[in-house]
Amino acid sequence: MNYINLGKTGEKVSTISLGTWAFGGPGTIGKNIPIGWSNQKEDDSKKVLINAADKGINHWDTADVYGDGKSELIIGTVWGEIKREDIFLATKVGWDMGEFNHYYHPILMEKNIERSFSNMKTDYIDLLYLHHCNFGKNGEYFSDAMNIINRFKEEGRVRFLGISDWSCKKIMHFINRAAFDVVQPYRNVMDSSYSSTGLKDFILDNGLGVCFFSPIKHGLLTGKYLTPPIFEKGDHRANIKEFFDQNILDKIIINKKKMEERFSYHPHPVMHGLIGALLADSPTGCALLGQRDLNQLDIALTLGDALSKEDATWVRNIYQIIS
Repeated sequence: MNYINLGKTGEKVSTISLGTWAFGGPGTIGKNIPIGWSNQKEDDSKKVLINAADKGINHWDTADVYGDGKSELIIGTVWGEIKREDIFLATKVGWDMGEFNHYYHPILMEKNIERSFSNMKTDYIDLLYLHHCNFGKNGEYFSDAMNIINRFKEEGRVRFLGISDWSCKKIMHFINRAAFDVVQPYRNVMDSSYSSTGLKDFILDNGLGVCFFSPIKHGLLTGKYLTPPIFEKGDHRANIKEFFDQNILDKIIINKKKMEERFSYHPHPVMHGLIGALLADSPTGCALLGQRDLNQLDIALTLGDALSKEDATWVRNIYQIIS
């Protein structure tokens, strides 16, 4: 397993880090909007956590909203077999507004952060993210949100602060307004505004850590979907239109064959290309890869090498022309 220094945190974390979104299982929020993953077994989740730690994947990422706390609760069950200090543990706050009129109400934030400590059975969180950048029409709730997470940091219960969003452009609106340590943007070789928005340069210039979420677009880019799939209730992939566009699926299958030819030296050439292209321009970056069972963990353990500039450009080019 390869490791990087996660920017100015100074922490050494695995380039392939463990995303535990799926551990929360299926779920909905608001007006039955699906936000989870179907067909996840709790036993598989626990096995992945224990074996990932044993194999050197030392950075785990979760959120209070994954399964309404279920993902965090599962993490809290493994400290009898894993030393807490061996894991760089990240969680997030802010996705569910609960009974309040906005996501980052101070009372709700404090309540949910305290719940995260309880769920994960830990007295400190290594990295706490603001889960998205919806701080009101004029950013009016940003200061309140920062005050809350900064207080936990000042108390020594949170070590580092981060900000996340599906939109790199939104992150750029707020990245200069606080002393964040780590950024978690949505990025994969098919969907990326990481460079064009200036976020990549900002991270490099300021020595921030960066953790890419959904690096294989929820599994779509692997080429395993030959026809549009059927997802169970509560699975967020049901709302992603590309899964149901046969033209896009066909193009991804063609790209899979191209990747298998170009990276034939690797046991998992498609995954190697998809992840390695993201790491190529991110010396302080890691990929948050969801490893749902031991088979996926075994694949993850072969990954983490950055591609050459030439190979990374080639990979990005063949996927960014898909529409």
